[in-house]
Amino acid sequence: MEVVITIEQTAAVIVDGEHAAGVANRILLRRPEMSGAMAKIADYLLEYPQAPLKLSIGELARQAGASAATVTRFCRLIGYTGYAPLKVSIATDFGRSTARTSWKTDIGRAFGPHDSAGDVLSTLINAHSRTLRETASAIDLPQMKILAKRIATSRHVDIYGVGGSAFLAEEMGARLYRIGVSTHVWSEVHAGLTSAAIQDSGSVAIGISNSGRTEETIQMLREAGRSGALTVAISNNPTSPLAENANVTIVTSVHEQFLQPDDLSAKHGQLLVLDLLYLLTAQENFARTTNNLAASALAVATHRRPRRSPVSMRQAREPHQSVE
Repeated sequence: MEVVITIEQTAAVIVDGEHAAGVANRILLRRPEMSGAMAKIADYLLEYPQAPLKLSIGELARQAGASAATVTRFCRLIGYTGYAPLKVSIATDFGRSTARTSWKTDIGRAFGPHDSAGDVLSTLINAHSRTLRETASAIDLPQMKILAKRIATSRHVDIYGVGGSAFLAEEMGARLYRIGVSTHVWSEVHAGLTSAAIQDSGSVAIGISNSGRTEETIQMLREAGRSGALTVAISNNPTSPLAENANVTIVTSVHEQFLQPDDLSAKHGQLLVLDLLYLLTAQENFARTTNNLAASALAVATHRRPRRSPVSMRQAREPHQSVE
């Protein structure tokens, strides 16, 4: 086995620090002066940097095609007193690498752990604003008008969303129901599949998923399509499995996914799309919409405190004066 290390690869290992960088750097620096047997060990460790964490010195020697004594000499050549200190160093480097990888996966590359609060806020504003602008530029307004008309005149609307998307589905469902559109929201796949199976050509089914790869949402939307419903995918991925199972795809653009796995920037793009779709649907039957909104507002009016006038608020703040 022979591994050729280029200058670019060496720089990548030193800078990126993903594969036990401290040990890898030592190996790369001493690699040119190594004998054939030691070079085999070096190449093996560069390809399998975590191997010493799982293998004994004899097992690693056999895997690399060398002897245990050569492994010991190799360890000393790169600055360790033996195999055990090498393993400790690799474990330490791997722990640091895992922490960095976890941060990038869960939080994202846009933020650093030591960024100031101002920098974090600025990054958030820029990313969220860009998401809204890109989403707006990608919206097909004639398509949205057609879809709104189908929703307004539909027999029934099913909305599917799981996890974080379930909250968006619930909000959209409540809004449509309030303006007179028969709507059900499903986040549990068994109940959702049961509902999807009894839809028909007079129904509309909407699946919401940022990634477009949520299996439960895909299954529910696919079943609704088989039943004859008009299927709609709202996703950030136009080539996702969810989009492939939809008659209409509405793409929400996300420039920078920095909050993983539940990116709030993505939610803002989806909220924009849903808000627009709701308002366009409300316009389709203005009389029904206004009547329903007025009736629902009246029903909850007794549960809201009356608005206080500026004068009464000012009087409440002023200290009471005694009257003599």
